Amino acid sequence: MSFTRLGSGTDRVALRLSMFTLPGLALLFAGLVPLRAFPQQEKGAGVVLSGDASAKDVGLPLYPGSRRHKDKEDDSPAANFGLWGAGAGFKLVVLKMESDDSPEKVADFYKKALAKYGKVLDCSHPAPGDANSSKSDSKSLTCADDKPEKGGVLFKAGTKEKQHLAAVQPNGSGSLYQLVYVADWGNSGKK
Repeated sequence: MSFTRLGSGTDRVALRLSMFTLPGLALLFAGLVPLRAFPQQEKGAGVVLSGDASAKDVGLPLYPGSRRHKDKEDDSPAANFGLWGAGAGFKLVVLKMESDDSPEKVADFYKKALAKYGKVLDCSHPAPGDANSSKSDSKSLTCADDKPEKGGVLFKAGTKEKQHLAAVQPNGSGSLYQLVYVADWGNSGKK
């Protein structure tokens, strides 16, 4: 192994600058550009971690007149988390909302909204064979062990790989509801 001796001090400074400038600029650029600016893709790699999410992120409309719900002052009423790379990944988006309307009205709204993703499952009253069908390799969505909070309802639609959920429960004279989107893709035969 041989080493080439740098001649002047200027050459050494130029080498040091070139070694640190490109990685430094890359880190600076990454720090200035928010993670959400890069869309989640099934190619490449990335991560999204945010305390904010929108109706677009969860894939469902917000119930008219509803507002974000916080259990405590420092709570976030939303979460958006995704991790992907090498053709596989997952995404989880959650919105916690409240409305002055009855849980029945809100539940009816979301049962209709979820229909655009296919058959809507009512996990409050799952079909008798639904619990056993989760063991199959089918892409069909099931309620499996998902159950609503006491007095609430839980609807699901989509596929096992891309699930949309709406959970509604009483909250005083109004209702509290959560919208969830869960996606899991790639490496299906490697689990």
